[in-house]
Amino acid sequence: MDWQALWLSVKLSSITVLVLIPLAILAGRTLAYRQFVGKSWVEALIMVPLVLPPTVIGYYLLVGLGSQSWLGQWIEQLFGQQLVFHFSGLVLASVIVNIPFAVQPIQRAFEAVPNDVRDAAACCGMSRLKILLKIELPMVWPGVLTALVLCFSHVLGEFGVVLMMGGNIAGETKTISIAIYDSVQAFDFKAAGIMSLVLLLFAVTALALTTSLSRRLGGQRGANHR
Repeated sequence: MDWQALWLSVKLSSITVLVLIPLAILAGRTLAYRQFVGKSWVEALIMVPLVLPPTVIGYYLLVGLGSQSWLGQWIEQLFGQQLVFHFSGLVLASVIVNIPFAVQPIQRAFEAVPNDVRDAAACCGMSRLKILLKIELPMVWPGVLTALVLCFSHVLGEFGVVLMMGGNIAGETKTISIAIYDSVQAFDFKAAGIMSLVLLLFAVTALALTTSLSRRLGGQRGANHR
């Protein structure tokens, strides 16, 4: 068991969730409530990581942010560090790849909030911020929780984009999925099996708990409305 790779994966997943979920709440709410020119294209763009192979996204990030690109050179001059083959680059790549896993459940949850509830809150003099914090977020919490678990689990098992963007640097970019690949390459199937089982058990447990909690929260919300 490569504990260093596991810890790095958990760290990457946690930071990605902390960065992405607040942005996904804002994006999901905007897409749920507002109509604007090009909305269909924006929604399509958000869904692109679901249909593109992760290696393709990793390739474009590698080329676009590498030392040979003007953007990569500017970032290196500004921060004194390249994003490519660095943990910060993995965070950026993970955020981009997981945008649909975060935005879509939250957008659907906001779309399920009745308009009359929001209108009643506005008539009571509540500001948009108060409506979001005190009315909408408690109602869309199951969607936010689903997005959080999906993103965390997906980042934990990412391989293609991580390998393309970060390579295989122990303690810096070597995640547990890459450790599994290395173990298989070295014919160490026992270690690969243990690490794979850890990811499998985590994914099943997390999704089961999320489903159960979402149903419970949905049931309580329905009971409160009655």
